[in-house]
Amino acid sequence: MSPRGEAVNVQGARDRLTRFAWPGPLVSTLDRLAAGGHQAWLVGGTVRDVLLGRTPGGAFDVATDLAPERVIERFARVEPIGLVHGTVLVLEDGLEIECTTFRREAAYRDARHPDSVEFTRDLDEDLARRDLTVNAMAFDPRSGDWRDPYHGLADLEAGVLRAVGDPLARFREDGLRPLRVARFTATLEMEAEPETRAALAGARDRSALVAPERVRGELERLLGAREPSRGFELLHEAGLLDLWLPELEAAFGVPQNRFHAYDVYTHSLRTCDAAPADKPRVRWAALLHDLGKPATRVVRDGDGTFYGHENVGAELADARLAALRLPNDERNAIVHLVRHHMFDYRSTWSDAALRRWLRRVTLDAVADLFDLRLADVVGNGTRFGFPHQLEEMRMRIEALLAADHALSVADLAIDGADVMRFLRIGPGPRVGEALSALLEDVLDHPEWNERATLLERLAERRANAPEAPPTP
Repeated sequence: MSPRGEAVNVQGARDRLTRFAWPGPLVSTLDRLAAGGHQAWLVGGTVRDVLLGRTPGGAFDVATDLAPERVIERFARVEPIGLVHGTVLVLEDGLEIECTTFRREAAYRDARHPDSVEFTRDLDEDLARRDLTVNAMAFDPRSGDWRDPYHGLADLEAGVLRAVGDPLARFREDGLRPLRVARFTATLEMEAEPETRAALAGARDRSALVAPERVRGELERLLGAREPSRGFELLHEAGLLDLWLPELEAAFGVPQNRFHAYDVYTHSLRTCDAAPADKPRVRWAALLHDLGKPATRVVRDGDGTFYGHENVGAELADARLAALRLPNDERNAIVHLVRHHMFDYRSTWSDAALRRWLRRVTLDAVADLFDLRLADVVGNGTRFGFPHQLEEMRMRIEALLAADHALSVADLAIDGADVMRFLRIGPGPRVGEALSALLEDVLDHPEWNERATLLERLAERRANAPEAPPTP
């Protein structure tokens, strides 16, 4: 029994860890670190994930009493990613192994890093500085030794997230930790115990100091969970969501209309849950797709309407993702999905109209837009099943693509050089205008996309163009 009264199967945990197929280069790294009477343990998420039946992702976590400078001496390929705080990344046969020297820490005045660290040879002291009990377990796969001074195994088996020591002190040390708790709530599908949950709000001022890049990293991991809503709901409950996603917090309690079962906030979370977990762009877009609704809500005949919310939402999403320092290509792709998520296909669309829609949204975004629309339907809460109009649209798009019709200027049978040569003009906006006009013709008449026909269209354009004023 643990001191909290839970029955704990320590031998079962040891057996599970011992049976796990630890990579050979990882074990040999532990051997090299431990040579000369030193210690080397697997810790943190590496141990926790195996106990949960998961394959550890990313770098393996190792703690050692060997000083970081001595770690560097023992390996050919290392990156001193946090040398002042005792962390060295060892690169061994394709593995990333994050080695951190046992340490005790001073205060965190910047809410990110301890002001100073003191290296120690005591593993338990090192585990005491960690955020949650489920991350404060250690295992040595060579000897089978197991350390769990804060009863993380009991909490893991109970599905409980509990801070190591005083939760408020833990969260005020590093302002990112409340967001990590939210992330683990969703990714591990566990619940924060009451004291840990209650302490989250007390770190708000510290959490406000965390760098956007660190916040983005945690949010991206949270969005990879089966149900990200669990984490976002915890942040909302703790009064922290508005620190990082104020536009989403502003959607809380905003009513929609008779076609929706939920307010804008809940609908956004349910849509996010329904989006494919392996498509981060779609997950982001699903979370942010209705940010424009609070600002555009108008009540007509007793019902809410949100005209133009997709464009307002795209601008809000763009600003929020920029503040979180998402790379430009990712940000632009997500904003594009938000801007175009309201496409309203009808069977009456002509082929030309469908080709124009494909040109506008781009072929690269079509699959993601379909995924977003399907998630939006699920998140609506009033409709079920695959929308028949989307299936019809998909089939028509496949037929159009099979016909290999031009959908962009690059697909035309002539290019800018042809335009300049034929119209006897130099580089400039007139070239793009001519190509765009030809594409409009071809979207209506795909059979015109032949060199001779397009040159004829250029000739007509030249003949009908107003005469340019004489050069002074």
